[in-house]
Amino acid sequence: MEAAHGNLPLPEEPIELRTETRTLLEDSPEEGAQLINEASFVVDPLWEEWGETLEASGMDRDRFLEIARGYAGELRLWVVGERPWDHCAAGLAGRVSRRLPIRNEPALEVSQ
Repeated sequence: MEAAHGNLPLPEEPIELRTETRTLLEDSPEEGAQLINEASFVVDPLWEEWGETLEASGMDRDRFLEIARGYAGELRLWVVGERPWDHCAAGLAGRVSRRLPIRNEPALEVSQ
């Protein structure tokens, strides 16, 4: 899925990633919680989708990762099945767009 200028598309749910992460969380709660709190497991695929758009708006991957770590509670709810992917991804996209350093352009919109 390609990003239109000024939009963060909602990628398809990474079902296999969710399943693997949930299994880890169930089998090894501390290790699973650490993985979720680190947030890299979901940042990596989202950066592939959103990275170019975010960089053009002044946000680097490290800042994106920092924001995603602050969203770890919602990521955990998605992993355990309490939140749908589109709700979780759209919430993170909104959080990211509100924290963009370039403010003279309209905030990114989330497209479905």
